[in-house]
Amino acid sequence: MLEVRDLTVRFPSGFVAVHGANVKVRPGEILALCGPNGAGKSTVLSVLAGDRAPSLGVAELDGRPLGAFDARGLARRRAVLEQSPSLSAPYTVERLAGLSIGVEVPPGLMHDIVHRSLEDVGLANIKDKRADLLSGGERHRAHLARILAQLAAAGEVEGKYLLLDEPTASLDIEHQISVLKIARRAADNGVGVLIVLHDLNLAAAFAHQVGLMNRGRMVSTGRPPDVFSKECLSEVYRTPIEVESDGRGRIRIAPLY
Repeated sequence: MLEVRDLTVRFPSGFVAVHGANVKVRPGEILALCGPNGAGKSTVLSVLAGDRAPSLGVAELDGRPLGAFDARGLARRRAVLEQSPSLSAPYTVERLAGLSIGVEVPPGLMHDIVHRSLEDVGLANIKDKRADLLSGGERHRAHLARILAQLAAAGEVEGKYLLLDEPTASLDIEHQISVLKIARRAADNGVGVLIVLHDLNLAAAFAHQVGLMNRGRMVSTGRPPDVFSKECLSEVYRTPIEVESDGRGRIRIAPLY
């Protein structure tokens, strides 16, 4: 399990971005972190990724402090899609998708892994196109292919985690759903998935668990129908919100204008 306990993150400016948060990402499940802008979601993800150290509290992977892993060991266990992944050179889409695969992977296997990841995100047909000429949404999907390939290349490692920071932000509806289906397939194969999402309906439809954050604190964690009540959402988002249930455990969320 990948988790933080009693997590507090204080920036050098003195601003406390996260106060005493507890978050658990379990193998085989999707946890969606939701909440208003500035709630602390991306900061929590960065700590779980091992990219930021806690100011207070504990960050662990299978009971071992994240800080005890070297870069290679961590890369075999978790892959991270940032909000705005950078592109430092005019790589082709295929080359970009293979950037996070270690040099120890044989070229033939690497080719197969990259091809499958590009197929998964719907970009195999433009694998030879320069990534810097893609649309924003296409480029985001190319980076998603990169981290899928990273985890696939790690082989049969017990306990893998996929951390996605607003992966649907620049995508149309078709590709938003496609990305979340990829996340669900990963979870079905035993991967623990953490997704930062603003779309509450997508979170309710695809996540096994949701965590609702506000002003750096975890307001509630649990199954979407239990966390996403109209009273709680209306208070957190400071907007009247209606929540409807279809009677089968699925909910639909809509702000009232």
